[in-house]
Amino acid sequence: MFKYTSLSILFCIVFSTNSHSQSEPHLKDINKVWAKFYLAFETLDSEPMAEIHSKKLIRISGGKRILDYKSYITNYKATFQNSKHNNVTNTIALRFFERINNDSTASERGIYKLTRNKGQNNEKSYYVKFHVLFIKEEGAWKILMDYDSTEGDTIGETDFLKAYAIDDLKAFITE
Repeated sequence: MFKYTSLSILFCIVFSTNSHSQSEPHLKDINKVWAKFYLAFETLDSEPMAEIHSKKLIRISGGKRILDYKSYITNYKATFQNSKHNNVTNTIALRFFERINNDSTASERGIYKLTRNKGQNNEKSYYVKFHVLFIKEEGAWKILMDYDSTEGDTIGETDFLKAYAIDDLKAFITE
């Protein structure tokens, strides 16, 4: 009996560990997707946004509404055009408290800071919790689900700084 119990425990440990491993190559590849996300905000160009999202996208904004891919990208085109027209700049930064992945799926949670008109008198920053699910489509990571919320405007700079920087991969590597 002891032999079978020990084997069962070992089996569970091995398979539960492997199913939740985070590899540095996966994180680096996912960070390339995030780099395009950053680029979209900095250049006010919706094309990088369109490239990094799956056509099967489920976007849940502020816990209040659900959008599909077409609506989401259309909204960003309008938002970015409006920002350009009004000379509004955007800078976005992500920090993470969870990054889980395998060969085909990833879940990332954290806080983003969106700063409008950085360095100007009317500079304003917003802090938002996010949860993003990635899938691999034809060998490329794509955002499948994107949920964010201000948690009733309770998220701030302190929360943002507690999370790990996007390039702090070692905090999440388990293999």
